[in-house]
Amino acid sequence: MAGVTDRAFRTLCIRYGAGLTFSEMVSAKGLEYNGVKTFALTDPAEEEAVLAVQLFGSEPDCMARQAARVAERLGDRLALIDVNMGCPVRKVVRRGEGSALMQTPELAADIIRSIVDAVDVPVTAKFRSGWTNEEKNAVDFAKRLEQAGVSLVSVHGRSARQMYRGDADWDVIAQVKEAVDIPVAGSGDVFSHDDARRMREQCGVDAVHVARGARGNPWIFTGHEPSHAERVAAMHEHFELYLHYADPLKARDERPSTSDEAIPAPLDAPAPYLSPLRAQLAWYVHGLPSAAALRRTLSEARSIADFERIFDEAGKLAEGEPR
Repeated sequence: MAGVTDRAFRTLCIRYGAGLTFSEMVSAKGLEYNGVKTFALTDPAEEEAVLAVQLFGSEPDCMARQAARVAERLGDRLALIDVNMGCPVRKVVRRGEGSALMQTPELAADIIRSIVDAVDVPVTAKFRSGWTNEEKNAVDFAKRLEQAGVSLVSVHGRSARQMYRGDADWDVIAQVKEAVDIPVAGSGDVFSHDDARRMREQCGVDAVHVARGARGNPWIFTGHEPSHAERVAAMHEHFELYLHYADPLKARDERPSTSDEAIPAPLDAPAPYLSPLRAQLAWYVHGLPSAAALRRTLSEARSIADFERIFDEAGKLAEGEPR
């Protein structure tokens, strides 16, 4: 998930039981242009033994070249190359990438063939039920990719036009599983451990890919029902991991300090690099006492000290939880 599955988020998921983690969407074109920030998206976290790197693009040769570069860069820490053919966001599909490839299945197959020939790790693909609800071609699409050499397909039960509206059609996922001989993963409307179990039972899939359901809910991988205190603790844990990886004094794309030892900014100084945290930490607030007030305070946080004060307040509120 773009802007979500960074190293901090993935580390938290691993700690709470995720079997395999995927990078954010990585543009093959961005890698082709040697974008430093784009390459940084392929960096495994310290606690990730292996990482699945998800590429997107629409040019087979470019995709193959960049998949090979990623494979060389990560070595034995690369689990697989996943090709995103499911993203429905307008700025992606208007370039013929993401879910737009469901309208050009032969091109999609060419992309898979090219990458399979270029790397020694498994190549997988994620896509949707179809371009629209009236054009559900996931079964035929999966068969084409299977013939092209894909090792696994992951099917999201919504069409591209649906975006994230309405319900995911799990029947389509089951139909794909019946139609191909390769492993199939399912996704869409998996917001709890029980949802994942039901998908496996109902669709017969080999794996379940969890996306939005893991935001602020790392317990989805175990089925544990967290207490208020555990929610606050996980929120703080996410914050600490984010600081570890996103502190600009450590970031890859920052120019090195001219001094031998960088001087950190005061804890109450505004820190723009913390901006993404305001939304990410708000995910954990669901169900906490005074949740609306906590969300509002999070939206106004600008410094490390601001966030620490919020954790203290949330912790005090959680202490009053009935036993």
